[in-house]
Amino acid sequence: MPEYAPVHAKPHCFYERYERKAELQHQTHYCPGCGHGIVHKLLAQAIDGLGIQDRTILVSPVGCSVFAYYYFDVGNIQVAHGRAPAVATAVKRSRPESIVISYQGDGDLAAIGSAEILHAANRGELITVIFVNNAIYGMTGGQMAPTTLLGMKTTTSPQGRTAAGEGFPIHVCELLASLEAPAFIERVALGNNQQIMRAARVLRRALENQVKGAGFSFVEVLAQCPTVWGMQPVEAQKFVREKMTGTFALGNFRDRRG
Repeated sequence: MPEYAPVHAKPHCFYERYERKAELQHQTHYCPGCGHGIVHKLLAQAIDGLGIQDRTILVSPVGCSVFAYYYFDVGNIQVAHGRAPAVATAVKRSRPESIVISYQGDGDLAAIGSAEILHAANRGELITVIFVNNAIYGMTGGQMAPTTLLGMKTTTSPQGRTAAGEGFPIHVCELLASLEAPAFIERVALGNNQQIMRAARVLRRALENQVKGAGFSFVEVLAQCPTVWGMQPVEAQKFVREKMTGTFALGNFRDRRG
């Protein structure tokens, strides 16, 4: 066995068992190939690596990731649809020593929560926001989201999204980058192993910024939703890599190092 063989293990800040279900308590509720499972592990690894488990408070949304509090052994608050940045603001201001993470999907953040994220960013709140963008409402039946691609068919755009009918996809990173206050804004993706490794580094950086008091940090993750997209997991990952990145360019939009 090589001296430095890779070790694949569950991050320490995950619960040993996931007690949401009576059976299969070693599994999450996410569909096979879902991007949320990948993001959860990258986030957990970053929390472990920075040694901040006992200081972390995760604010989870309404959406597919609504049960995050069953997985992360940290402080957890589950909030109303779109309100995670507002609650995260209150938590951070009242407990400034904590590391506060707002974890949101595209329907949660870019639709009903658009005002919340815009103003939290504009105030430069000292929180870290993780925005999982799979371009669709996954939990509630596959409706069109603010980030749905042009031409993409959903239950509420059965002929495909059009600019004239439903408007263009909203580019959240670019929108927030027009503001003065944010310290860090970057878009990453889960389209292949190289992109996933980059996402891991960026998520850790976004948490490091908060540890150092650097300011508002925002990471958008282009993720796959195989079930609602009607694709196999490998096909869905290819869609992220080849289609979603064509609409949502990867890269850093703001980096004020703390």
